[in-house]
Amino acid sequence: MALQYSVAVRNAKLDAVETAIGASPILKIRTGVPPANCAAADTGTVLATLTLPADWMAAAANGTKAKAGTWEDTSADAAGTAGHYRIYASDGVTCHEQGTVTATGGGGDMTVDNVVFAVAQAFTVTSYTKTAGNA
Repeated sequence: MALQYSVAVRNAKLDAVETAIGASPILKIRTGVPPANCAAADTGTVLATLTLPADWMAAAANGTKAKAGTWEDTSADAAGTAGHYRIYASDGVTCHEQGTVTATGGGGDMTVDNVVFAVAQAFTVTSYTKTAGNA
């Protein structure tokens, strides 16, 4: 039988991820596909670097956890097409999470208002939600 968890346990697991990553993590949106795992070296060009809010995720509810506040950058670092993101501890070096980036409605782990970045372009992360499995 597959493991099944209560909503309370699923919420606790999601909230623990935010706690482990810490306050004010660094989000880097990059070109290309994500590396094999977070321990692997960075790949692609950094298109944008954002310092997320100290409390960057809303409290988990019903087994899901969404971004808190507005995640936006007023000036992209480089030109290119977004392909993946990495979230680092506030040191900007320790990778804790990575996933795909698509345009809004594109089904990526994170969605942005426009995946084709130009230097100094403003952009917004439109969706970023985690869902705990084993319901």
